[in-house]
Amino acid sequence: MSLILHEHSKDTLYCSGKQYHYYSLLKAAQHLGNIDRLPKSMKVLLENLLRWQDADSIQEEHIQSIVKWQKNAHIDCEIPYRPARILMQDFTGVPAIVDLASMRNAVKRLGGNIKKVNPILPVDLVIDHSISVDYFGNKYAFTKNVNLEMERNQERYIFLRWGQKTFDRFRVVPPGTGICHQVNLEYLAKIIWNQIQDGKTIVYPDTLVGTDSHTTMINALGVLGWGVGGIEAEAAMLGQPISILVPDIIGFKFIGTLSPGITATDLVLTVTQMLRKKGVVGKFVEFYGDGLENLSLADRATISNMAPEYGATCAFFPIDAITLKYLRLTGRDEEQIELVEIYAKKQGLWRNIGDEPIFTSTLTLNIKEVESCIAGPKRPQDRVLLSDVPSAFSLANKQKIKNLPNFYNIRYKCDQSKKDQLDHGAVVIAAITSCTNTSNPSVLITAGLLAKKAIKYGLRCKNWVKTSLAPGSKVVSTYLTITQLTPHLDKLGFNLVGYGCTTCIGNSGSLSRHIENTIKKRNLTVAAVLSGNRNFEGRIHPLVQTNWLASPPLVVAYALAGNIKINLQTDAIAKDRQGNDIFLKDLWPSREEISEVLEKITSDMFKKQYAKIFLGTSSWQKIQVSDFETYNWNKASTYIQPSPFFEKMEKTFHTEKKIKGARILAIYGDSVTTDHISPAGSIKANSPAGRYLLENGIEENDFNSYGSRRGNYEVMIRGTFANTRIRNEMISGIEGGYTRHFPSNEILSIYDAAMRYKTEGISLVIIAGKEYGSGSSRDWAAKGPRLQGVCIIIAESFERIHRSNLIGMGILPLEFLPGITRKTLCIEGDESIELCEFSQIKPNCKIKIILKRINGKCETLETQCRIDTKSELMYYQNGGILQYMIRNMLK
Repeated sequence: MSLILHEHSKDTLYCSGKQYHYYSLLKAAQHLGNIDRLPKSMKVLLENLLRWQDADSIQEEHIQSIVKWQKNAHIDCEIPYRPARILMQDFTGVPAIVDLASMRNAVKRLGGNIKKVNPILPVDLVIDHSISVDYFGNKYAFTKNVNLEMERNQERYIFLRWGQKTFDRFRVVPPGTGICHQVNLEYLAKIIWNQIQDGKTIVYPDTLVGTDSHTTMINALGVLGWGVGGIEAEAAMLGQPISILVPDIIGFKFIGTLSPGITATDLVLTVTQMLRKKGVVGKFVEFYGDGLENLSLADRATISNMAPEYGATCAFFPIDAITLKYLRLTGRDEEQIELVEIYAKKQGLWRNIGDEPIFTSTLTLNIKEVESCIAGPKRPQDRVLLSDVPSAFSLANKQKIKNLPNFYNIRYKCDQSKKDQLDHGAVVIAAITSCTNTSNPSVLITAGLLAKKAIKYGLRCKNWVKTSLAPGSKVVSTYLTITQLTPHLDKLGFNLVGYGCTTCIGNSGSLSRHIENTIKKRNLTVAAVLSGNRNFEGRIHPLVQTNWLASPPLVVAYALAGNIKINLQTDAIAKDRQGNDIFLKDLWPSREEISEVLEKITSDMFKKQYAKIFLGTSSWQKIQVSDFETYNWNKASTYIQPSPFFEKMEKTFHTEKKIKGARILAIYGDSVTTDHISPAGSIKANSPAGRYLLENGIEENDFNSYGSRRGNYEVMIRGTFANTRIRNEMISGIEGGYTRHFPSNEILSIYDAAMRYKTEGISLVIIAGKEYGSGSSRDWAAKGPRLQGVCIIIAESFERIHRSNLIGMGILPLEFLPGITRKTLCIEGDESIELCEFSQIKPNCKIKIILKRINGKCETLETQCRIDTKSELMYYQNGGILQYMIRNMLK
């Protein structure tokens, strides 16, 4: 096959007197035709195909598909994509490394070379998900939380240290350093990558996939990246190209500038609502328009970060002068910055004033019209103006409090005569957390200045509010200290609790016993306010049913008010020492005040904090590990156990012939998230996972979280579908991980029912509504169901990453055809299901299933197969992508 395009596009450029080789899009266009108006993100894909063209896995037709896309801004074509590197966080990274270690065992058992089980791409794993807010509100909180983290996670960290020592091209950023996306933004990303090949330095765009859905944050730097499941990332790091469909690209045009008092958080919540309404699942979003001149890189990062919340694969900002300014601020090498500019301009990746690329469709936002807002109470796309928050809270909870019809009509009043006003709407958690906002100095400085003014007026946070500050980088602490804002935040209880995701991922820790008992006793609907990106029900804390996403300064404001029912636009937050009403406008700093403080942030702050990023604390450095190439598994460990997926694997695969008599394990409604399927919060003692830990001698105080125990399948299989807020339509009136077993008709936990079906030799099916699997990219949301015996999931629609993960674990995703749902079919859960067309399965084909009713009647139902590509079909037929990889290693 021809490699003309690959060879013809080779070119050289010079930077600081050095010669670099690259694959020129301009030279390729001489053969391909005009590509000037291709979106910048599509040009990155085109360069990737040109560079990797080998006439085998990547052929000229793949390259041509990108050019042909311009005609209709859409094309049905699958392309192989090879990212430059992999980014992981520890919750998803630990099970991924467990899989690699287990694959070595399998390859050894099957007679292969275990050295082949080694990352080919550079992999960075940042430990950021394990710290919890156990201590808060004082100067000792950080030290105590970090020490407790090390104590709880010693087994996991020993395993990661072994992996760091044993696997090639695998680095670990130790705990207590920062959040992976902020570390990526401020340090890891190169924007233009380079590699020595045959004595030549090849330069190309920095690209990546990450095992966290918010990997998209890096697109703010012009680095194409998105989240994938751990399973897909493992295959990529072992050299397997990622198969994607040439994406539709939605252009989002910004004009204007933000009004005074409006933050990047207000902007991103507005963008999220607009794009969710537009429908961008599985699509790229690319931002353009001259309004980009008025958005800092940190503002852009806030917007790119929340791409999973609006459903996009990624949210791309082109490289421009603002990109270079940020690179200088964060201490990148000047020669590298010069290379970024030269390369971007030569390749047509540089944003110019007036650029109007071709897009599949477009939206426009005048950012001057953005208003102050928060999002909640259960979904990040549900934006609520500050003035409408009281009514939104009322509407969301009217069913629960239907016996108190006038309660929510009572206007909020600040009454400092009552010291313990814990009631409906009480803000019991106020957390400045998450890479979404703590990577943005502007909103953090605003929060600090607001706290300073609050202290001046003699205000304090209400005593029932659990306050915390968990930045995504140590640089945040540096500039808050140097600008003398830390003492004011500390006085309000926003002391540093750790560098990590904390509350945003459910690691909020316990509330005080008095608060928890009051909530339970009075059946209160209370609130959490956090500067995060996820607020799904049950995620933040099991007793907190309404969760609100807000900018850091608004988090402080709500902590001062103590109740979500306040209208911050018109109601007084509190009273000063003289008894005067203090309103939000009295506390909010001016644009000039904010700018004055921002100017004090320097590149030296970044250089100092990142100089020893991989060193870690003395506790981390003291961890001793073995030199063995295979891991010495501890059978008694409740944290790390070998993956069971390869135990009975053979050298050749056998395609499943049919599924007959399968039972429905559960029926779920719309928007079942990966939080519902594979919870990351606390483990209850009376849950199947809790009972397992107790049986293995683990006391309840040492349970840690589900996320921290993802390296042990015994815990995770028991935690699958165990979320306290999940609702199975097979059993009315009961929340949580329960189902009805048939034909016994017994109500059992999902785990117990699944194990009973397993002993009976019965396959299982999940039935669901729209957006099944939305939320974080959790591979255990696919691994868990597979181990429970689920072989098919039939839903109205799937979220992008989760659909891919299901296939990667050998689960068949099927969609109801338009107009058909579980409700129109009157599925009750007592039916059995049959599928006999496995040999007929092709990408995007129609598949017939037989639904057998309890009365013996059978109905044939046509469904849409959501195996979208030939590569995905190969993975599915092998029983999963990792099994496919192992068999390739044995050849």
